[in-house]
Amino acid sequence: MGTLKTFILLAAMTALFMGVGYLIGGVPGMALAFVVAAAMNIFSYWNSDKIVLSMQGAKEIDPQTASPMLRTFAKDVALLADRAGMPPPRVYIIETPQPNAFATGRNPQHAAVCATTGLLGMLNRDEVRGVMAHELAHVKHRDTLTMTITATIAGAIGMLANFALFFGRDRTGLIGSIAIMIFAPLAAGLVQMAISRSREYEADRMGAEICGNPLWLASALAKIERGARSTINVAAERNPAMAHMYIANPLNGRGADNLFSTHPATANRIEALRRLAADMGVTAPQASPAMRREAGPWG
Repeated sequence: MGTLKTFILLAAMTALFMGVGYLIGGVPGMALAFVVAAAMNIFSYWNSDKIVLSMQGAKEIDPQTASPMLRTFAKDVALLADRAGMPPPRVYIIETPQPNAFATGRNPQHAAVCATTGLLGMLNRDEVRGVMAHELAHVKHRDTLTMTITATIAGAIGMLANFALFFGRDRTGLIGSIAIMIFAPLAAGLVQMAISRSREYEADRMGAEICGNPLWLASALAKIERGARSTINVAAERNPAMAHMYIANPLNGRGADNLFSTHPATANRIEALRRLAADMGVTAPQASPAMRREAGPWG
């Protein structure tokens, strides 16, 4: 059902893009919008990981020169990927004090996961494993490709809507053009948020299964929520269309609630993870035997 819902929402996003094209330029405008949307989707498919990582200022971890903590982090990601039946992704780091993480890539064979220095500094090792398992779940379900394409189309709808004031007035009039400028990006944003929210719960569930303890991720989410609300992620603020790719909303750094959210309420996600833990017979976020609960940055 989650896959079907995502497909329907993506179809709605493409239809909205074509509809704005029709309002501006009639049938030729709609046809042109369809061609542009197809071209953007193809470009995003092959370059989604490069686009996102570059826009967020991420740097790949080099095992030869990285610190012991980063080498351990990359090793843990590889172990989790093996447990999930996936090839190990490339591992990146972003220099920002805000605790957060995301994944990108068109499929498990071309994937990358990224954590902020704030995440590694605030969370203990098991909590970081819970977060990375969540991101690997996104990769396994190919949510990363879906969310990148969604962000690309949403940005294009906003750009196309701005053209309405200058090129669409003959068809829609001044009031109609202004309405398109306002409501088309709003509708695109709502669809984008719906896609993101529909995938987060499923990634939480699968991530908990990958790492073996839902309470690791539940504890991590609580810490990330507090940290994200008090710390600004500069790269994310510059590119807000990518906010839905993070495990928690990175735009909360200004301390004010957004009118619309790209993520489910953290309290609801934590409660769902606690119910899953009860179903799995897990009663405490106990450390795995191979990985003691060192405090961040793990000593």
